[in-house]
Amino acid sequence: MARHRLKLTIITSAIIIAVTFLAACSKQQANDIAEVTGGTVQGAQQGKIIAFKGIPFAAAPVAENRWRSPQPVTKWQGIKNTQEFAADCMQKPFASDAAPLGTTPSEDCLYLNVFRPAKQAKQPYPVVVWIHGGGFVNGGASPEVYSGDNFAKQGIVFVSFNYRLGRFGFFAHPALSKYENDALGNYAFMDQIAALQWVNNNISQFAGDPEQVTIMGESAGGASVHAMMQTPAAQGLFNKAVIMSAGGRNLFTQLPLQSHEKNTLSAQQIGLNFAELHAITGSDSHALQALRALTVDEVIDGLNLSSLHTINKQTPTYSGGPILDGTIISAKMDEHLQNGSFSHVPVMVGTTDHDLGFANYPSKAALFASFNEQEKQARLAYDPDNTTPLSLLNYQVGQDSLMQEPARYVAAQVNRVGQQAFIYRFGYVAQTEQAQGAAHATEIPYFFNTVSKKYGHITTEQDKQTAKIIHRYVANFIKLGTPNGPGLPTWGAYQADENNILLLNKDGSAEFVRDPLEARLNVIQALTKSKP
Repeated sequence: MARHRLKLTIITSAIIIAVTFLAACSKQQANDIAEVTGGTVQGAQQGKIIAFKGIPFAAAPVAENRWRSPQPVTKWQGIKNTQEFAADCMQKPFASDAAPLGTTPSEDCLYLNVFRPAKQAKQPYPVVVWIHGGGFVNGGASPEVYSGDNFAKQGIVFVSFNYRLGRFGFFAHPALSKYENDALGNYAFMDQIAALQWVNNNISQFAGDPEQVTIMGESAGGASVHAMMQTPAAQGLFNKAVIMSAGGRNLFTQLPLQSHEKNTLSAQQIGLNFAELHAITGSDSHALQALRALTVDEVIDGLNLSSLHTINKQTPTYSGGPILDGTIISAKMDEHLQNGSFSHVPVMVGTTDHDLGFANYPSKAALFASFNEQEKQARLAYDPDNTTPLSLLNYQVGQDSLMQEPARYVAAQVNRVGQQAFIYRFGYVAQTEQAQGAAHATEIPYFFNTVSKKYGHITTEQDKQTAKIIHRYVANFIKLGTPNGPGLPTWGAYQADENNILLLNKDGSAEFVRDPLEARLNVIQALTKSKP
């Protein structure tokens, strides 16, 4: 009898173990399979995270869909394997890209990626949506430094996506205006809006909270965050924003879609210039058909970041990026900020300490004369003892005008409408790098905590520790709306009368202090007020 009881106990235990195992397998399967717009997708679990790569969020923008707003995604049958990145958007890569692509570009590129924690939580996870930079002509979601692994490990659902670039993303022509009824010109921003709408509709399938979405971007990606904050079409699709090295005045030329004034350049005129370059004339349906029949190389026509400011300068054939179309972009960036016509959400905003800057005055006299009635204050702020080299002055004035003062302006306007703004200046330099300061885009692997992917075996422990600190600030902001947390130096919200800023220093330390560039930025701000 005892033997029978023992045998029964063993069988029962085996059944319990088998049921538990099958339940665990079923749970894991449920986590790496999701039902989304278009069909079912399956990702791949890697330790504590599950990555879904190459999920289509719109139909391929090719053939008749070239220069149209994103069309509904084409449905698929069965389970789509989403374990590899899909193609980044069509572009001409360049050798010195700080974030090399991991795919071969294609015009069929409207795909996104989701990195989620493998663990099921009682409450949905907060979400961050990354918008890559690249001057609107380069970049993509596939570079290793943009991996969402470490955000997912922090209990955040990370989303990245591609959007159309160059002439595929920003293009206007009278034939398009005549034969297309939707918004015109800013196809890149239409893609971004479509991706945010996809997140709103689908992120709950990945344990994400559609009510807790932060948008985050650097350079052109940061300018895109500005655009999403300012366009009515994206309102309500996010509740926090991180703006990295994206100005706040007018980072990119914003031409009108069309102009009825003589000698005023418009995006449509640039489109006509481009068409004529390829022997396409007129504005009828045949012209539109011929434009859509151009090869991808003919549309790119050598355009990338290295040629952006030199190609076809005499007769422009590219709008330079965002277009004032009156629908998505209705005013320049600083006008929206001044008017308060932007999403009133908490913002993290900042720059690197050796960010982009362009000025080319032939002498100190000419440089300081450009400050008009602020000339004396400018000399005191930039060159009090008349020993600063002209080349350095040109750079300082250039980057203060393009990046440093506009970031402060953004923080001030966010504060003015009653939201918190956390402003930073990133100055850390990887220990193996020989540089005076942190160049444009060098902060990205620290914000993502992917420095080892950027620097490989030469990554030092200090590099890694600095990345952990900064990444924690960013993760806290995404989760809580404030970067502060246990063990981190306190980072206060911006106050105009205090003018404090978080400095992320070259030695890896972080300190919240009164801005050491305050005097310089004050004269830049005064200069913007004196301009017509």
